[in-house]
Amino acid sequence: MTLLKSLLRNRNAIFLLALAAGLAFPAVTPVTRHLVLPALALAMALSTMEIGNDLFRKPRALIFPAFLGIIMSYIILGNIIIGLAAFMIRDETIWTGFILLAAVPPAVAVIPFSGFLKGNGPLSLVGTVGAYLGGLAIMPLIAFGLLRSAAFDPLQLLMVTLELIVLPLCVSRVLIREGWRERIAPYRGTATNWSFFVVLYTLVGLNRNIILGQTSILLPVAAISILTMFVLGFLIDWIGSRFHLPRETRTSLVLLGTLKNQGMAGGIALTMFSQEAALPAAVSTMVMIVYIIWLDFRKRWNGT
Repeated sequence: MTLLKSLLRNRNAIFLLALAAGLAFPAVTPVTRHLVLPALALAMALSTMEIGNDLFRKPRALIFPAFLGIIMSYIILGNIIIGLAAFMIRDETIWTGFILLAAVPPAVAVIPFSGFLKGNGPLSLVGTVGAYLGGLAIMPLIAFGLLRSAAFDPLQLLMVTLELIVLPLCVSRVLIREGWRERIAPYRGTATNWSFFVVLYTLVGLNRNIILGQTSILLPVAAISILTMFVLGFLIDWIGSRFHLPRETRTSLVLLGTLKNQGMAGGIALTMFSQEAALPAAVSTMVMIVYIIWLDFRKRWNGT
């Protein structure tokens, strides 16, 4: 019983369970797909409670990290995704999926992941918000320039920003003000992990048939996901260390520069294009699970 409780609280075990359940038992996804946004919002609210109100008292100090988020997510990661896809992908539908992945902002999970990986919380938060706001202009430009198809709805992106970043941040400020931070602290990690279980299980489960039925094209798709997470993440961390950046800052830059909002990319693909166009987002989600587990393992191995 003690072992079971320990496993149910272990982040890596929960993520692997989400992956296995999504592939083996996807029948519940018609229900859980409606819980994805609330689960992400809950994880955001709990994670941002670690960031004090002092951060927002100097607006000018937020400009640089906001632009840094845009640079990492779009200038670096977005262009690398597009470049690798142009080199490795010949199927037009899969190409569309990768363009969508490059066009979306960073994963909302960057902020809570930054928390348990001991990153720079303020940098992750402001960088993510900056990339979402920048995405209002950048996403349509990428769509018009590379897809020449249906345009993105800026209002939809604005609503996602409000629901997944602004609202949870406001809730976390209220909880801190009312003195709930200490009361919630013992349960915050477990609640956040299981919130991500809902999200990961749903993304994998909804795309199960594509993942298992498109084995002939999975290799280049998986290769691009691995290169843009494991290899690119290593390079960002290595270059940051050459410039003597603190480990916390390098961790946040790695997350901003390797993680995209696969849920948003997959949703746009399914709504505006086809199931096949959602394959890059689905595969990227699966690789992300392994990647986050690897980052956590490396952090523990390094004793940080």
